[in-house]
Amino acid sequence: MPIDSLLVRARGLWEELASAPVSFAPIGGVNVVVSPESRTCPAGWVGVVALGGSAIVTAPSEDAAVLVRATLASLPVEGVTDADAVRSVLPVARVLGPAALAYTSSDRFRPVPADVLTVEQLPGNHPDLRRLEKLAGDDDAGEAGLDGITSPAFVVREAGEVVAAAGYRAWPSWTAHISVLTAPERRGRGLARAAGSATTVHALAAGLLPQWRARVPQSRRVAAALGFRELGAQLSIELA
Repeated sequence: MPIDSLLVRARGLWEELASAPVSFAPIGGVNVVVSPESRTCPAGWVGVVALGGSAIVTAPSEDAAVLVRATLASLPVEGVTDADAVRSVLPVARVLGPAALAYTSSDRFRPVPADVLTVEQLPGNHPDLRRLEKLAGDDDAGEAGLDGITSPAFVVREAGEVVAAAGYRAWPSWTAHISVLTAPERRGRGLARAAGSATTVHALAAGLLPQWRARVPQSRRVAAALGFRELGAQLSIELA
């Protein structure tokens, strides 16, 4: 799939999640809309998504939208998902992110060969996944979001224990939002890549757009190794 087609599908997803009429400008720019029901950020927050050189922003109220329009307009598009740059122009209480947004397609995807590691399929609610989350800790488990997957889980075991797992949650616009988690002491060995590869294979076979959202460099490197292309970023802002 050409990169332009990936971008069109990704933008369509986030325009739908905005829950109000808004679209990405064809050539640069930031479009702000009032959307108290926005699904791009926590309730009451400002949601910012930049893709392909333009951005959409959802604000919880008209007052917030006026403030955001007046301030974010002073930033380049790449600055609206930069937490430090946003703090320099807006009264910020808290931020979530930024998180890179990466996508792939059947012609761009680089799967892990099946003979590299054995990947097992489990139900998404299997207790072994909960044990992995406990091992990883609340922060990493919360970031991964394995407890929200709607697909099967794809796992790697060592000595009978699940040490890496991945799956996806079905999002709007035929999107598969991928979750990956590896036990802390087993990272850096290609386990997340194997589990993520099996998950992506499943998503593509279902005709879905695989989305990999990541903050930490390690996760972004795994996505890149699998052929995901970073098209932009997401940032959520709670105004002071």
